[in-house]
Amino acid sequence: MTEEELGQLLTDQGVGVLGLAEGGLPYLLPLSFGYDGEDALYFVYLLFGPESRKQELTERADLGRFVVYDAAAVHDWRSASLVGRFETVADDEWDDLRAAMENAWHPDLFSSAEPMRGIEGYRFEIESWTAIQQSE
Repeated sequence: MTEEELGQLLTDQGVGVLGLAEGGLPYLLPLSFGYDGEDALYFVYLLFGPESRKQELTERADLGRFVVYDAAAVHDWRSASLVGRFETVADDEWDDLRAAMENAWHPDLFSSAEPMRGIEGYRFEIESWTAIQQSE
C-alpha cells in the first residue's frame, strides 16, 4: 500500500482499534478517530466515573499502536498498523481536532451515558506504519 492509499484508508474509516501497554498484555480499545490528512490521528475520550483506564494508560504510554481495516469481501480488503506518540490537545487546538473528527464514527451510546465527568482530546503523531491490501 502506498502512502496515498494509506491516507485514503484513514480518511474513509472512522473507527479502529487502539493498543496500549498494560503489564504483559495489550489493552485494546475500539475507538473512533479523525485523520488530519497528513501525519496525525485525533481521539476524543468521553470520561465517565471516577477513573478512566484508557486515559491513564494513554498518558503513561511512550508509544501506542492503532489498527485500521476495511474488509469489503474475502478478496477485497485493506489494513494498516500505525505506531505513534500521544499528546494532549491544548484548548487552543480543538478546532484542528474538530475538523479532523468529521469522518469519525460517533456511537449513540455515549450521548445517553451518565454521568460524564469530562472530555479529553489526544493527538496521535504517526511515527511509522505498515499497510497491506488485496483487491479483486
